[in-house]
Amino acid sequence: MNSIPVLYEDNHLLVVVKPPNLLSQGDKTGDPDLLTLLKDYVREKYQKPGNVYLGLVHRLDRPVGGVMVFARTSKAASRLAEQIRRRELRRGYLAVVHGYLDSLEGTLEGFLLKDRRRNLVQMVEPGTRGAQKAKLQYKVMGMAEGCTLVRIRLETGRSHQIRVQMAALGHPLVGDQRYGPPSPGQQIALWAEYLNLIHPTTQERLEFRQPPPLVTPWSVFQDVLRRK
Repeated sequence: MNSIPVLYEDNHLLVVVKPPNLLSQGDKTGDPDLLTLLKDYVREKYQKPGNVYLGLVHRLDRPVGGVMVFARTSKAASRLAEQIRRRELRRGYLAVVHGYLDSLEGTLEGFLLKDRRRNLVQMVEPGTRGAQKAKLQYKVMGMAEGCTLVRIRLETGRSHQIRVQMAALGHPLVGDQRYGPPSPGQQIALWAEYLNLIHPTTQERLEFRQPPPLVTPWSVFQDVLRRK
């Protein structure tokens, strides 16, 4: 847990920074995952015997790091899930993409279909069976060395949404081994920078912001990131 920063903690919520390349929750690989690590943290800190409840209300792809909220009670989990459904829980991301975008800001809309067997998502025509509508807004924050730093606000939370929609625009994420050009050893340049939610019991609106680590390719835009 020493490597997982805690941004906020009370009897209802636990807000942390997920490290890149760590699963949000366990899967068939059996690799370490954030949910289990946090349950161990709560069990040890509060000396709770037996099973510890911790609700996973949203996920980040394994290679993606950034701000995540977990619910410490089932009531909090239910209310956070309702905020997501009503789009009251706001999430913002930073990404570095290949190339220079033609528009400094814009909205991307389309329909995504997930192939669960291959864990791949693709853009499809409206009306395709099983497809889900996806929408995001982006704003260019900086351009340098053949890449663009964009801030992204999700209006829907589909699997691999940012990665697929930016690739479909012709600007795949730097380091995206799945939807971009081959880049062995390069970490995906996607970071969950911002989270804004309503506290499930006090009704206070809480805001959390965490910049990405200043390593390649984020370091190219360090002056911009330090200003934000």
